[in-house]
Amino acid sequence: MFESLQENLSSALKALRGRGRLTESNMRDGLRLVQRALLEADVSLPVVKDFMTRLTEQAIGAAVLKALDPTKQLVYIVYQELVNLMGPVDHSLHLRGEVSVLMLCGLQGSGKTTTCGKLGHSLLQRGKKPMLVAADLQRPAAIQQLQVLGQQLGLPVYADLSAKDPVALCQAAVREAKASGTDIAILDTAGRLHIDTELMDQLSLIDRRIGPDQVYLVVDAMTGQDAVNSAKAFNEALELDGVIMTKLDGDARGGAALSVKAVTGVPIKFIGTGEHLDALEEFHPDRMAGRILGMGDVLTLVEQAQQKFDREEMEKQEARLRKGEFTLDDFKKTLGQAKKLGPLNKIMGMIPGMGALSDMMGDVDADSEMRHLVGVIDSMTPEERRNPSKVIDQSRRRRIAAGAGVEPHQVNELVKQFDVMADMMKRMSGLGMRDKMRAVQELTQSGALSPGGKLMRQKVGTGKRLTPQERARQKKLREREQRRKKRDQRRNGR
Repeated sequence: MFESLQENLSSALKALRGRGRLTESNMRDGLRLVQRALLEADVSLPVVKDFMTRLTEQAIGAAVLKALDPTKQLVYIVYQELVNLMGPVDHSLHLRGEVSVLMLCGLQGSGKTTTCGKLGHSLLQRGKKPMLVAADLQRPAAIQQLQVLGQQLGLPVYADLSAKDPVALCQAAVREAKASGTDIAILDTAGRLHIDTELMDQLSLIDRRIGPDQVYLVVDAMTGQDAVNSAKAFNEALELDGVIMTKLDGDARGGAALSVKAVTGVPIKFIGTGEHLDALEEFHPDRMAGRILGMGDVLTLVEQAQQKFDREEMEKQEARLRKGEFTLDDFKKTLGQAKKLGPLNKIMGMIPGMGALSDMMGDVDADSEMRHLVGVIDSMTPEERRNPSKVIDQSRRRRIAAGAGVEPHQVNELVKQFDVMADMMKRMSGLGMRDKMRAVQELTQSGALSPGGKLMRQKVGTGKRLTPQERARQKKLREREQRRKKRDQRRNGR
């Protein structure tokens, strides 16, 4: 998401950067490129006009044109205007009373039922006791889907297959929540393929009779301006407290996320960033603006790491680093921890300066490359993992490569990358978080943290045609990976 907008904005700012001294004339040329980037991203036309008016007033002012680095000043202004456009956002759920009620509504296909499960999981992580309420009586599959999600998460689900009145069902669910000691009821209400009077009447009735503490609209970011239009219609009928935007991990242009607050006055509170039930994040306008401008989002990355990393294991590794110890076994465990944060391309996009390398990788399967690295490490003896550069000679390299299904030169590349990274990791052991992130940025830009390292950069950077032998080797590796996946699937099915 936002890839096209990010690329176009970068091009516009780069064009200005190449002008040398900025004047009012070439500044206006650059601003027209910014405007085109926003329109191509499907941002609402009235929103773009207001945004550009505010931006132009500041950008062509004397303070910018006479600044020592006017382009940086302009980037800062664009950043601030993007933050103002999408915010501010209050992430508090404003829970109160014996049982708080959160009502989710939206059109069919927006991901509303799955979002109920994600929200329930998020509340469970905060120490709450949520209950999922299957109030979508229009689509029987929604009830079954919510029950399956409840089983996966270990959450109670209130459902009644014989119910005909969603209002009576919601009232009964709230009574059940009070009786069972549940403190939050999440209502999964009915949706439609489009907005109609019957749908709005039903939702308005539930809103009046139940009196939910918060009403959230779930919208699909992939629908572009339709998402903004539906948000406006729902807000007029229900007075929404917030929007949950789903499928932000897709290839949507991003206009809905930039427009919804300005058009409806309702902030985006949460965003869905994947299919897994833990892929629900608080929406931070400042962080999103940073991603759009290619500045990364280190804060979200650190928060996710704190939630998903094994703290005990991280403390052990930290203690070993302080002693100057870092082996390939430690590296393997670090890779395992990093996988918990999601696809590597997504992680790289959140590190300042790494977005461009993530784009360069294109269709290269970084996670597959990571599995190959693990395979190489697993083919080594304990002694080889401790001192790879000192112990691994030519014969050992051939043996390791055969065991991992790779070429000997790939083993050699891994050892070289590991030496660079081991030195950096030892230097990082006594640093604070900010200095660590700066060191990580240096490391990734050097290529030492890329799963395929030099090999991956050769694949994505040279554009050379592969030889028949190389194609055959890659085919063999793909077939090996497919067999491994099928074996894992059979094991998981038992």
